[in-house]
Amino acid sequence: MDPIEKTIISLDWMTISLFLSLVVLTLGKYLYHKKFLNFIILPFNDKYILLHNKKGQFSHWFHLMMTLFQLINLSLFLFLILKVFDLLPKEDPLTIYLVILGCLALFQLVKFLLQMFTGFVFNNQGLIGGLIFSKMSYLNYSSILTCIANVLLIYITTNSKTTIYVAFALILLINAIGIAKLLKNYQKALFPYFMYFILYLCTLEIAPLVLIGSYLKG
Repeated sequence: MDPIEKTIISLDWMTISLFLSLVVLTLGKYLYHKKFLNFIILPFNDKYILLHNKKGQFSHWFHLMMTLFQLINLSLFLFLILKVFDLLPKEDPLTIYLVILGCLALFQLVKFLLQMFTGFVFNNQGLIGGLIFSKMSYLNYSSILTCIANVLLIYITTNSKTTIYVAFALILLINAIGIAKLLKNYQKALFPYFMYFILYLCTLEIAPLVLIGSYLKG
């Protein structure tokens, strides 16, 4: 029989990543309890968006904490997807995770700056800022599901493609709810720019998800 090389990935750094993300989430809940209560019911109630969608919302510590929580867990989820589908490069797993984390953070930062620049060009920073905050809030909320999926994939349903598909579908659902509510709340303001908004959704929001889904299916 020919020997089969099997790479065993250490769970230590994954556990530390999950623990750090939960510390961030706990701090957010402890330091900004009212904001957290509004945030945790976001898909069912827009109170969080309505109360906190104002100047300086992006630099508020609670929003920054939830964004950090999202980046840690989404990066880990992407890493686990690569692992489950045997797409990991033959390099140090921790290095790969850090690269994913860095690329994801850079992508979101560049996208945010481009969106804010668009608001500056059209002299409508308030509207664009509100749209970005709404979308980011729903993305941050969906990271709670991502965190649960990470726990399942690491400790319980190891290498389960079903877990990935279910988590991916729920993440899409949460963000779809966010987009639907965004269109409802901003329908009058968006109507003159509706075609531009649809083009934006297709290029910067939907296209990356479709590419990921097609990649996994292939």
